[in-house]
Amino acid sequence: LPKKGHCCVPLCSASAKFNGILSFHGFPTYSDLRRQWLVNICRDHFTIASHTRVCSRHFASDQLIEPTTLGGRRRLIKGAVPTLFEWNGYKVEPPRRSVWERTERRPELVPPDDQEEHSLTRDHDYCSVPEPSALDISASAAEDLSKDVETLRKEMQELRVQREFGLQRFACSDTDIRFYARYT
Repeated sequence: LPKKGHCCVPLCSASAKFNGILSFHGFPTYSDLRRQWLVNICRDHFTIASHTRVCSRHFASDQLIEPTTLGGRRRLIKGAVPTLFEWNGYKVEPPRRSVWERTERRPELVPPDDQEEHSLTRDHDYCSVPEPSALDISASAAEDLSKDVETLRKEMQELRVQREFGLQRFACSDTDIRFYARYT
């Protein structure tokens, strides 16, 4: 006999205890439909208890009604019959959560003296757009820097020209010119 919270289908090891993705469905009360379930799961002479369940792996997706609310439960359509089993060649791994699906985590305990600093980092939105005033300030700063760069480039060019053509000797004082003029 299958344990409470486990799927009663032979060769199925699904458990509600460790699986929040699968849903588990009780047997129908309508006798013909209940008989069809028992035949399909290969349990002709089986005693059904109040906790006997079949997991959602054994139902086609068109027989399952997804919950409409966050806390809702997956249900079966009227007349649904389990048809997907390992012995008829159908093997489905339980669906895994995508890396993009958010999982709720317990909040971290933060000492009272660190709460103010911690709350600043927790509330940050990495997708936020800076305010227009911040963009104006940074554009103004970038413009000032580009003017400074241009001034420095001009100064470097003048120094290169002076070095290449030896013009620095013409930038000497009057006494230097008289000194050189005496020997020429």
